[in-house]
Amino acid sequence: MSHLSSNKDPLLARIRRIAGQIAAVERAVAGDAGCAAVLHQVAGVRGALDGLMDELIADHIREHVAKPGLDDAARTAGADELITVIRRHAR
Repeated sequence: MSHLSSNKDPLLARIRRIAGQIAAVERAVAGDAGCAAVLHQVAGVRGALDGLMDELIADHIREHVAKPGLDDAARTAGADELITVIRRHAR
């Protein structure tokens, strides 16, 4: 996905924030935090990951499915890739 390089810095910043959230969950569990607190942190991580996934899916659609000039084979390949990812994500 070479088109990601144009948006690389914001994506990496977002990923680093998610990594920080994961580290906070680890610290909470290691520090015997209450289960409700840990659950809230995990829910926040999931929301952050879902937001990242939404952004990547939208970018994939723009670049590999809806981009003007793509031939039918490229559109089909882009759509098939997306379907595979969404099915895996939905499990």
